[in-house]
Amino acid sequence: MIRQLAGGAAAGALSTATMSAVMLAGQKAGLMPGQPPKHIVRAALPGHRHRPKRGEKVLGAAAHLGFGAASGAAFALLTRGRRSGVPLGVGYALLIWLAAYEGWVPALNILPPASRDPAPGRPVVMAVAHVVYGTTLALAVRAMRGTGERHDQREESHRRRADTRSAVNPVSR
Repeated sequence: MIRQLAGGAAAGALSTATMSAVMLAGQKAGLMPGQPPKHIVRAALPGHRHRPKRGEKVLGAAAHLGFGAASGAAFALLTRGRRSGVPLGVGYALLIWLAAYEGWVPALNILPPASRDPAPGRPVVMAVAHVVYGTTLALAVRAMRGTGERHDQREESHRRRADTRSAVNPVSR
């Protein structure tokens, strides 16, 4: 289980990095004003919830990475023993997006719901970014599981060979 959590967290962190690239591109293209993780941290820090605060950019990036890693760990546990296909990863990521941007983010008065966002490009960029997150997450979890399974198979093969050698040659014991 620890291996699943660690692998999922690493996959989630990697996926957050790819997602962040999409979000930054969307901001640079003028499709959304600022990064949502920064706005979320801004609202959580002491002072006026909609005024800029020292460190919010770095804290926003760290919080985003942490949330992405935790979500990746949860995905790895939820899909344990099953194939983590891309459609499942994308569906998972879009559920996270809907829960956040139609749920708790507007409920806390941080940003408007995605369906009524005055920045029409932000919901599109964020939906695409979550699709990228889910795709990367599913592929990374699958790759990590494959690597771990191959490693476990190699260890088992080595153990069997050692057992066979010691059974055939009792002096080597």
